[in-house]
Amino acid sequence: MKQIKKIISTVLVSASLLSFAQVNFGVKANLLYRSDSPSWTSIKNGATTVNNDKGKNSAGYNFGVSAKIDTPLGIFVQPELYYTTFKNEYTIANTTIEAKNNRVDLPVLVGYNVLGKMLGIYAGPVASYNLSTDNQWNNFKENAPKNFTVGYQFGAQATISKLVLTAKYEGAFSKDQREFIDNNTNTIVKYDSRPSLLIFGVGYNF
Repeated sequence: MKQIKKIISTVLVSASLLSFAQVNFGVKANLLYRSDSPSWTSIKNGATTVNNDKGKNSAGYNFGVSAKIDTPLGIFVQPELYYTTFKNEYTIANTTIEAKNNRVDLPVLVGYNVLGKMLGIYAGPVASYNLSTDNQWNNFKENAPKNFTVGYQFGAQATISKLVLTAKYEGAFSKDQREFIDNNTNTIVKYDSRPSLLIFGVGYNF
């Protein structure tokens, strides 16, 4: 009986919060940069490299839509949907292989508004569905990749009027191992098609 009361109380509190929630919709576009481990040193060094290169050496980009559901407690839920494309380069026997990746990403981020709605921090999982099938580069043919992988994101965003500036890190819960096979020599190149990424973007709320 006590458990039933707790469940009912939780549902009522959740419904009460949602009744006062505010929802904003927007569009976003981001540049993606390769990174290493999710340590502060790695992220700082990656951001420094992006700044020094003036953002020219991006691995790819994505664009899509988002919704931000704000509650009176300062907590928010932010689902997003992106079309993402980026490339990885691997060198073997003086041959550089370029693996192109196209996928649909669905992050579901839970965050907290630190300075009202001007600054928010968040984290959450991101589900990815690979759209590309087989890549071919010179004599190398890629084995069919996995269709579905899961990663995670954490970061922050600043909102100025209707403009949204974002910076976040994306890592993977599990690697998406693939291989390129040389049709002539049977040489195999193994690589991870889900690298860690630094993501910097801009958005607009309607």
